[in-house]
Amino acid sequence: MLTKELKSKIIEDNQLSPTDSGSPEVQVALMTERINQLINHFQIHKKDYSSRRGLMKLVGQRKRLLEYLKETDKERYQKLIAKLNLRK
Repeated sequence: MLTKELKSKIIEDNQLSPTDSGSPEVQVALMTERINQLINHFQIHKKDYSSRRGLMKLVGQRKRLLEYLKETDKERYQKLIAKLNLRK
């Protein structure tokens, strides 16, 4: 689970303006952190299938947000995937 401190740091690092908390960049960064935490969880709990379903939903939602960002502003998309190290 994301702590308040970690969540506020991620928002601060990815926001476009001082009051921004819902832009695609912020949402994708928060989802990426949550996905990374779940991946670490599954290394220990291999048979936690209900949480795995939640992970798949998060991955799909992040994929849709990235597609939206790619279609609307390619430069912001490129900067985000480089910053979060998503694509190789």
